[in-house]
Formats: sequence, C-alpha cells, structure tokens
Amino acid sequence: MRGIYFDNAASSYPKAPGVGEAMANYIDSVGANISRASYWEATEAGLETLRLREKLCALFGFSHPELAVLTPGMTFGLNQALKGYLKPGDHAIVSSMEHNAMMRPLSQLCAQGVAFDRIPCDGEGLFDPCDVRPLIRPNTRVVAMLHASNVSGGILPVEEVGKICRERGIAFVLDAAQSAGHLGVDFEKLGLSALCAPGHKGLLGPQGIGAMLLKPEFAKQLEPLVAGGTGSRSDSEDQPGLFPDRFESGTLNLPGIYGLSRAIDYIAQMGVGRIHEREMRLCRRFLEGVSDLKDVRVLGPKGLEKRVAVAALDFTKGDNAIAASELERSYGIYTRCGLHCAPSAHKTLGSFPQGAVRFSFGAFNTEEQVDEAVRAVRAVSDSRK
Repeated sequence: MRGIYFDNAASSYPKAPGVGEAMANYIDSVGANISRASYWEATEAGLETLRLREKLCALFGFSHPELAVLTPGMTFGLNQALKGYLKPGDHAIVSSMEHNAMMRPLSQLCAQGVAFDRIPCDGEGLFDPCDVRPLIRPNTRVVAMLHASNVSGGILPVEEVGKICRERGIAFVLDAAQSAGHLGVDFEKLGLSALCAPGHKGLLGPQGIGAMLLKPEFAKQLEPLVAGGTGSRSDSEDQPGLFPDRFESGTLNLPGIYGLSRAIDYIAQMGVGRIHEREMRLCRRFLEGVSDLKDVRVLGPKGLEKRVAVAALDFTKGDNAIAASELERSYGIYTRCGLHCAPSAHKTLGSFPQGAVRFSFGAFNTEEQVDEAVRAVRAVSDSRK
C-alpha cells in the first residue's frame, strides 16, 4: 500500500500472517465443497470448517459449535437475527449510536408493523444502562445494539444491558463489528442471544465471511432468510431443522473459511488483551498529539478506558472531506471521511451533516506512522487559519 493505512474500522490491513497463503492452499490444493461427498478433499474442507467453528467458540466463550453459523458477513448476520425473529406487532430497542447494518433492517421491519425505540446517548455517545428500563414495553422482544461505535469508538455498557435482558426475558443481539478481536467478548458473560461479527475487521481475516453465534433457544425461534441446498436431508424440499444447516444454505465461502481460521490462530497466539493494549497505546499517542488543536474537535468519550482505537476528528473551520483529501494527497494518510453509514450516531455526537475524518488504528500500525499522522493533522489544521 502506497500510503499509511488508518482505516481498520472499515477493514483491517494488513491481514494476519498466513491468511492469503491459507486461502491459496484451499484454492490450489483442496478445492472441494463440504457436506456433499466423502473423498479426502471434501473431508479436509469439512474438518477445517468444523475447526473454525470451534475456534470461534473458544474466542467468544461459546459452547455450541453447531450454532457458530458462518455467514457472508456482519450485515447478513444482523439481518438474519432481526428479520428472522421479529414479527408484526413486536417492539425492539436499539441505541442512538447504531450503524445502518442495524438500522436499515429495522426500517424495513417498521414497514411491516415492527416498532422500535432508541436509547438516547449523551454527547460522547454513551448511555446509562438504567435508561433501558423505561423503554421496555410488554411487546418488547429484543434489545439489539453495537458493542463499540464505528464513529466514536465508544464502548457501550453491554454487560449491564445483558443483565436487564435476562431479568425481563428479552433477547439480546450484539453487533460486535468493532469489538471482535479488539476487546474480550464473552457470549455467556454478556447474556447474549446472538452475536454477529465480521471476519475482515478486528479478526484480521478476509472480506466476505462472518459469524453469527446463536443461543439454542433463540436459534429455534429464528426463521431462515435463505433456503436451499445444504447437502443434508436431500430427500426433502423443506428447509432442514438441524444446525448449522438451517442457516447455511448454498455453498459456503471456503477460501474465506480457511483464511479466517488462520487469522483466529494468530489472534489466539497474540491474545486479544495484548492486541487491544497495543492499539490503545497508538490511539493515546494520536489523541495526545492533536489534543491542543483548537479547530479540531475529537468525537466520542474523553476517557480512553471507554473507547476502542477509533478517533474521529471534526475540522471545525472547513470541509472535512477536503481535510481528508489533503491528508491523503499531501501526506499519504488514509482515513475514512463522511457519515460512516451511521447517521444516527453523528446526530447524537453533533457531527451531522458534516461528518468527520476517522482514524482507526490496527494491530500492525506503528508509533512512527501515528507520529506521521499527527504531523499531517497539525499541518492541515494550520493551513486553515
């Protein structure tokens, strides 16, 4: 890559060591589908798929490999969890910081008779868990929210929300797009019904694959969005009820499975805590470097303990898109500018409609790169005075 990459919240780069090699090995040396035959290559691909399910269970404190469902990505998982569960007349609760991967499915469901309320977050993008209780109605069936914001980096109080959901018998769906691989995420401890995660962000794997972990009781109530061939129960034209087949119609992304499996090996070897510590050290260095700039507003929580390694800047004396373009063209700094598919979050943070320039730090960024970014931000800020 020609520039310095600070867009890891969109997709991690570079990937974990060996990811490309593992994917090429499948394509060049295995090549077979799973659940359709018993020759060596098909068996090997099936075993690697099972190994990935078991690795996901170990990573997320989950004990049902058959319910570690492999998806085309994070967005598909949330659509399956929401649209497969909610029915006309049901009510859902979300936060005001949600990504459109959550909000657009809910918007579609609203047209079918589902209602929802947003938990109001403060100017830092956080909320008090007690604010959830007044929103619960007799027909509230699910609380669904992100773990950490892709705009502010703010970490929401999901453990406390999980306790409320358990007390009230309400399903709890977690969007772990910005926490999987960055924070410890324990399915049982958080009291989850479903956890959705992408393979290509903090898990350091390829695009086009994700995971949806389902509590058994929740899985039994989900209607699959996609039906078709699974390699099982081929005598019937009805969708099979066994897991994970019920939610995995068609051919899985096997190159992606091999790549993600290798990436999770790397995360297990390094440790999520160690990766998080390194990323937050870089984030702290960046925020300290730009903290005195009067014409640059940092969105999100002031305390580092309340965020992941995402820092969004609002250049208050000019157009943020122009600032991002200058960072790229003049200094080789790659960021993400705009509304980040999260208009509700930007409205909450007071950065709508102008958006922000987002820096998101990853496992392979360096302190030298962060220092380059700080110098570039300062230069862009100075040029506007």
